Amino acid sequence: MADARALLQARLEQQRHAFTAEPYPSAALRRDRLARLSTMTRHHRDEIVRAIRQDFGHRAEAETRLTEIATLLQAVGHARRRLKRWMKPRRTAVPWRLVPARARVHHQPLGVVGIIAPANYPWQLALLPAVDALAAGNRVMLKPSEHAPTTAALMARLAGRYFDPAELDVVEGDAEVGRAFAALPFDHLLFTGPASIGRQVAGVAAERLTPVTLELGGKTPAIVADDADLTHAARRIAFGKWLNAGQTCIAPDHVLIDAARLPAFVEALREAVAAFYPHGTASDDYSAVPGEAGRARLEAMLTEARDHGCRVIELGERIELNRGAKLPPTLVIDPTVRLAIMQEEIFGPWLPVIGLRDFDAALERVAEGPCPLALYAFTDDPARRRRLLEETRSGGVVFNDTLWHSAVPGLPFGGVGESGMGAYHGEAGFLRFSHQRSVFVQSRRSPVGLLNPPYRKWLLKLLGL
Repeated sequence: MADARALLQARLEQQRHAFTAEPYPSAALRRDRLARLSTMTRHHRDEIVRAIRQDFGHRAEAETRLTEIATLLQAVGHARRRLKRWMKPRRTAVPWRLVPARARVHHQPLGVVGIIAPANYPWQLALLPAVDALAAGNRVMLKPSEHAPTTAALMARLAGRYFDPAELDVVEGDAEVGRAFAALPFDHLLFTGPASIGRQVAGVAAERLTPVTLELGGKTPAIVADDADLTHAARRIAFGKWLNAGQTCIAPDHVLIDAARLPAFVEALREAVAAFYPHGTASDDYSAVPGEAGRARLEAMLTEARDHGCRVIELGERIELNRGAKLPPTLVIDPTVRLAIMQEEIFGPWLPVIGLRDFDAALERVAEGPCPLALYAFTDDPARRRRLLEETRSGGVVFNDTLWHSAVPGLPFGGVGESGMGAYHGEAGFLRFSHQRSVFVQSRRSPVGLLNPPYRKWLLKLLGL
């Protein structure tokens, strides 16, 4: 392990020396780095699809192209088109007492940015933060998940072909390597994953005063109000929940709905699943859940819910694969708050559906709980939408749909409270990985010299001080 730490430190120092030699890359060079990232992804998309499928046991090809490849290419294009505007210093007003001095904000690269990525979207969640970090002029060291080893190996090989390791360096390795990686003295560290690991990463980074961005997920609720169209709500929730078999940090975790409408909503979910996956879990468009530990955790949740009398509705059959397994879309009706399925982020294809008194009860329940990474609400009532925005907290809010806010490059993506800290994507990511440096330019004819000691009471009074 000592050898691994020394090797990682040497790779960090290589990047740091390169950054010191070129602390403010030109817009042309930044655009070139982004273009190479795009080319690396676009030209090797079939290899990426195969690698992710192998890591999962089965991953729907359309889901990989949509969520891993198209999302990254869109982010690169967005950044390249707007980079010069983002880099331009921003002028700011100065108090009248300091006129004719000038002030501006200069966006300075931080240095070397570390990224620790998860396995659920192993290409996108590793390289999407790298887009923002490279746009901001930084060097990047990246630790892909050890739970997606085929994708990590492909990423390391391709990065070595398209980038100098002093620009973008991909570090393969197990959890021990990941812990050593988190302890490196980066200028900024971004972690995506569960809150339990995020706390450890934040603690290790704090010892070196390394600033962190944490994307942690949580219990994302979907509220279905009494004015919502049940068919539409069911289809959009079904899409968001069972994309990637529920292994999405912003997937709907549970549904809150008026108790009187719950039976009809369950039937609408049945119809949506049947329409999306006509061959059930055998459909090529339905993805697998990799990792024995993760599946065991999910099975324990479901067993506990059954043991406590919850009605469990399986909308398909379980299929075992060489690597991973296809777990069916499953509804759990009215679980109590003390069950694990309502305490932990599910991160799988189980969907609790909970009947409540009305919209006010649902809003109260969300407001009292931990802040989720996303909040979904199906209602066209402007007053209800306003109340939801004012009375709850979450990383993002979506009305009448799920997930798609993360595909808008201009929207910041990040959590609050238990769901994380800091945001990136687009300009928010450029700013996250930049130091907003204050610049003040004094005029030679400035009157501030009048404020030198000895202080004149009449002047202080004149200036309103």
